[in-house]
Order: sequence, then structure tokens, then C-alpha cells
Amino acid sequence: MQIKTLDIESYRHLENINFDFTYPNGHANAGKPLEKICLIGQSATGKTTILELIKDTFLKIETTEVLNGAHLFHHFRLNFKGKIEFLYKNESLIIKESEIVHNGKEYKNIESGGGSVGKLINDSLRLLYFTSDIISKETIEFFNQNPINLNNSTDESSPWPNRNINQPNYIYEFKQEINKEIWFSLLSKILDYRKRFTQMASELINKGAIGDLNKLNKQYAKWAADNENPLIKFANYFDPILKKLNLEIDLVNTEYPIPIRSKINDDVIPISSLSTGTKGLLLSMFPLFTLDTTDSIILIDEPERSLFPDMQIDLIKHYKNIAPYSQLIIATHSPFIAAAFEPEERFILNFDRNGKVEVRPGISPIGDDPNDLLMNDFNVDYYNEFGKKAYQDYLELKRKVANEPEVEKKKELIIELAELGDKYNF
Repeated sequence: MQIKTLDIESYRHLENINFDFTYPNGHANAGKPLEKICLIGQSATGKTTILELIKDTFLKIETTEVLNGAHLFHHFRLNFKGKIEFLYKNESLIIKESEIVHNGKEYKNIESGGGSVGKLINDSLRLLYFTSDIISKETIEFFNQNPINLNNSTDESSPWPNRNINQPNYIYEFKQEINKEIWFSLLSKILDYRKRFTQMASELINKGAIGDLNKLNKQYAKWAADNENPLIKFANYFDPILKKLNLEIDLVNTEYPIPIRSKINDDVIPISSLSTGTKGLLLSMFPLFTLDTTDSIILIDEPERSLFPDMQIDLIKHYKNIAPYSQLIIATHSPFIAAAFEPEERFILNFDRNGKVEVRPGISPIGDDPNDLLMNDFNVDYYNEFGKKAYQDYLELKRKVANEPEVEKKKELIIELAELGDKYNF
């Protein structure tokens, strides 16, 4: 499922805004949904609102039922005026306020009637929404627990150990309020591995193998060959991201579900002691790695939070590498993030003269200087009062140089001009 267009007639403070999320004419993929989308805009222009609208529409589609394969059941109605078009299994799926058109077939509400009732969409309805406030005290406390304690906190009556994370449909929202059921499901392979590891270690100790290192290593090697550590594959994705932070996943430590080790002092760091940015990366990257994100929509609000610019530059590449067959939609304030998108993939929200939100396409090419993006796409004059004064002084010096008749004085002005120009890169 991928979104193609979004027309908002009225939703909260947004009115008469149209988004075309397809490649433009002349592009090799003209008319197809964009693989990645970047929403840019001032605070309160509606970036997060649009992400929530898409998520809420997915939730609505998931529960939509049809009567006799021809009519909408239970008085279907969207929570906004307008329409949204998806590409679902190479077919058009248009969701209107009180009507659905699937591959040209119209489904409308019916007042009453009997017959068979079934789901409108049965599979491949996948969406992940990572809010900007993904980190919470409860989530960090959960990840700080020893896997043995996490395993002991579940029992046969608990729903999460048996949940199938590879189900064809899922709509997961990751926010401050932790959903332990989801996290237990995502970590199930790791928790199961740690449980088997603990049992194996206990058996070796009971058999006295710990007193014979050669025997211990041989038996452990045999067990490890038959029981692959599920963190190995994730480390192959995540370690290149952690490299700039001098961190890596520790594949030996068993204190935490996902132990992170410092490459500087070799210490394992609890997730509670990681930087805010690193916590956010772990909590978003691991679900994307664990779940099947094929034909999914991934919504990420402000992925740049608490990340140094050098981490932001390649962040979108990392997200696409870990979820290559998804449609990525992010909302950002960062020109470093926005630079990873083509101009037609950027949608800039701003207030018009009447205070209404309008949308326009990006201008700067992909990979452009962030300062150019700030000027062209963000419409931000990135010089503060000190920089503006320095530039005015620079222009004044240029004028003086041009009008100075005395040779020596002119040389002095030229030197002063060059120094100021070099200092500010004018």
C-alpha cells in the first residue's frame, strides 16, 4: 500500500490543500507513488497533523467492512472532508468522506440490509508511525531489564509471547505510552534465544564443563552453531550507524535485550545511559528491521531529534536501507534531512498572507548545501543580526575600495575587506 494523492477540503486548521505524492511527468517512474516524502514547514503548519491523518485513515480502512461485497457496512465515514488515494496491489483505492472506490468499483453506505459481511482489505495493510516523543521513562525501563526478568514477567495467560509479528496486517504506533505487547513481540526471538542460552549455560555448569575450558568452548561452539544469535543480523544494519558514536551492539553480553557497547572503554551501556538521539535511533530502527515492511507506509515525525548534523546527513539512507520496499514519509525541521530528498519529494507548508496553510514543492536539488535549502525551500534568512551587520560592513568596504583615490589607503581597505570576507565566507 502506498499513498498517491491527498486532497484535504477541511481537517482541523487545514483547508483546500492538495498533495500529489507521485513522480512528475518526465520522470522514469512518472505517475507512480513516491518512494519517500518529506514534509517541511514552520511549527503549527500541520506536518504532524498530516501524519496523523494518514495513520487514522489506515485505522479506518482496517476496520471497514462491506455487505454482500457491494456496500459499506456500519455507516462508513472519514474524520476529514476530502479524499485520499492509495495504490494497493497495483490497483487504485480511493477513500472519500463517505465512499470508497476500489479499482473503479464504488462502495457506498447502505441504510439497512442483510447478507454476508467481510473485510474490505484482508491483507498487506501495513503502517508504522514513530511519533516525535517516542522516548519515555516506561520504554527505557522496559529495555533496561534483564532478558531473564522479561521472560519471567510473561506466562501462558499473557498475550504477547504468542503474538505473530509477521502477520499480514499491522498498524503500530510508537509513542511515549509504551505498548508492551508490541515490544514483547518484536523482542520475542531475542528473549527466546537468551532463555535457551541460559538453560544451556546452566546445563554446562551442572555437568562440570566449566572446569574444563577446552570442553566448555567445544560444547558452546556446537550449541552456537545450532542456535544463531538473532542480534547478529540487526548488528549488521545498526553498527554502521553507531560507528560515528563509537558504539556497537555487543553480541556476547546478556544483561539487556539489546546491549550496546562502547568501543572506547569496552563497557556495556544501559539504554538509560545512552544519548537521547541514540535511544531514538534504536527504538525506531529495531522495529523496521524486525517487521516485514514490504509495501508498508512508514511515518516518522522529526527523526533528527537530538542527533548531531553528521548523523542527520545519512539518516534517510539508513532508513531506506533497513526498509527498502516501503514508502517513507517524514516530517522535519532539518535541512540536513531535507537534503536527502529530491525537490519533487519535498512538500513545504507555510502560512499565506491570510494566515491559511498552503503547500509548495521543493526547489533545491538533492544533496544541496543545507544553507541553500534553508534559503530556497525553508524560506529562512539564516544570518542573525551579527551576520547581517558583518555583511553590510562588507558591502560598505567594497564601496570604499571602489571610491578610494589614495593607493595606500586603498590597499588597507582591500586587506580589511579580504579579512572580513574570509571570516564570513562572503
